[in-house]
Amino acid sequence: MSLFAIRDYRHLFGAQVIALFGTGLATVALGLLAYDLAGPRAGVVLGTALTVKMVMYVVIAPLAAAYVDRLPRRTFLFVLDVVRGAVVLALPLVTEVWQIYVLIGLLQASSAAFTPTFQAVIPDIVTDEAQYTRALSASQVASTMESLLSPVLAAVALTFMSFDRLFLGTSAGFLISALLVLSTRIPDARPSAHTKAWDKAAAGIRTFVRTPRLRGVMALNLVVAAAGSIVVVNTVNYVRDELGGSQSDVAWTLAAAGTGTLLAALVLPRILDRAAARTVMTTGAGVLVGGTAAAVTLSAAGVANWTATAIVWSAIGIGMALVITPTGKVLRASVDRNAIPAAFAAQFSLSHLAWLITYPVAGWLGTSAGFTVTWSVLAVLAGTGAVAALILWPRHEDRGTSTAPVAGGSATSVPAATTPATAVPAPRPTDRSTLSKAA
Repeated sequence: MSLFAIRDYRHLFGAQVIALFGTGLATVALGLLAYDLAGPRAGVVLGTALTVKMVMYVVIAPLAAAYVDRLPRRTFLFVLDVVRGAVVLALPLVTEVWQIYVLIGLLQASSAAFTPTFQAVIPDIVTDEAQYTRALSASQVASTMESLLSPVLAAVALTFMSFDRLFLGTSAGFLISALLVLSTRIPDARPSAHTKAWDKAAAGIRTFVRTPRLRGVMALNLVVAAAGSIVVVNTVNYVRDELGGSQSDVAWTLAAAGTGTLLAALVLPRILDRAAARTVMTTGAGVLVGGTAAAVTLSAAGVANWTATAIVWSAIGIGMALVITPTGKVLRASVDRNAIPAAFAAQFSLSHLAWLITYPVAGWLGTSAGFTVTWSVLAVLAGTGAVAALILWPRHEDRGTSTAPVAGGSATSVPAATTPATAVPAPRPTDRSTLSKAA
């Protein structure tokens, strides 16, 4: 708890948590809005809207990470929150589908710029190395809890209000987040005069391409996206049309996947103390492949019941946690300490690139060809990604040392098997200008 004694971090973390839950509630409400406007074609609308989101994340996030040291960061974060609040406030007023796409583009462009800016600010506020580790962990826990609690909160809210009221609450949350950002004292970074912004944006991606275990992570991103798209895109139509459920039932079904994620998160720390990250992550990939296959069986056999759906959705949530949670550990074990920020920015962009592939499949194909065909395609993509990960990520990298090419530096030998389960941050110098460059 000493971490939260740091006033600026406490306010900034509060802003992140509120914004996370706001985004989660908006996602649930967006699915219901799509169903209200398009009915059976809601999958197309939601799939397209989420595809727009992924385009923004893939394009804007690495550029924001590259240029963030040239902007007044507190003002920038404040403006991004205000823009998101205004966009969400406008969503319940739309009457045409194209208006959703425009507003979602603005909303997700702001979110894509917010995340790398927030990550770059943390080391300037939390300068103690041990506390910095806890700050990273707290951020990851917040993201995990959001995936569980947002659908639950939405389900509770929908029992006594219409879904358009969720947008009002979300907008208020973004405005509170903006005020918390404004109350912090975030130092502006000193830009590097010797590094081109595009080189910074591409450095992490080059590292992924050159490093075997990170190529495996890229393949695992596809597995997560293929299985996750079934939950994110198709739940609303499946619950409303196949199961005959209500708006609240949609949220509770999404919460089943979040429950699986939470259960896995509770046991993973001890597992990662004993098992290699590759073993845990490829096991998670196997669970996700099995989950997508089970979803195909449910649809093909016409076994549309609540119990079976909850079990499959929970299994997908467990598999996603098994793959995603150890990723930070793998990144830190694979690159030179000075390349860690670039590696995280690259993973953020590349993981969303995988979703950019699977969201249109789930949305567009799901509407035109039905759930059985669509989920079969996604199951094939998940299986392909799982097999590719096993091939691209050599088993011996979890037992010995890894000579991983790093961005802007020479190969560095990093012990892989001895990397602790807790994320280890890059040691940071005490000089403030160097801190800003490292961020």
